[in-house]
Amino acid sequence: MDKAELRRRILAARTQVSDPRGSAMAIRETLLDQPWVQLAGLVACYWSMGDEPATHGLIFALWKHGATVILPVLKPDDDLDWAVYDGPDSVAPGRRGMMEPVDVRRGVDAIRTAALVIVPALAVDPSTGIRLGRGGGSYDRALARVGPNVPTVALLHEGELVEGIPAEPHDRPVSMAALPSGIVTFGGRPVS
Repeated sequence: MDKAELRRRILAARTQVSDPRGSAMAIRETLLDQPWVQLAGLVACYWSMGDEPATHGLIFALWKHGATVILPVLKPDDDLDWAVYDGPDSVAPGRRGMMEPVDVRRGVDAIRTAALVIVPALAVDPSTGIRLGRGGGSYDRALARVGPNVPTVALLHEGELVEGIPAEPHDRPVSMAALPSGIVTFGGRPVS
């Protein structure tokens, strides 16, 4: 199956998720229980949209527990700049209707200093950690800047671990996925 067809199928299935709020709460609580999340001083995350697993509560909880959270700002070339989240009033609509922080832009390389990176995905291949995004390549560029020992986590609904996602040379794997049922690691990379 090609990426476009797989995207269509997953997006259609997402409209049938029975308890998206409960799923988001389960993902949030599972992540917040992890020592490697609790100890991450700088977390790169994203402001969820539509039928993505909701991140708003997770971002707020990380921020309230003392983490510095940076969120992406979509640049005209579809690369991601980063800015600091400083509470619910620190985001505003940006390009393509995405909520973005209003803080000073930190540059595309700000993600290099993150101790934890949380990214969106439509699916992840459990054999390789290759994620299927929406097709713009923004997060693959961002993930290429992340160090090899930094946990990279894709947030998924149940059923979105999919074997055989086609990989292209620019695709970057994630080290794990967080689902309502728990965390799955990929590629034999332990998380400490």
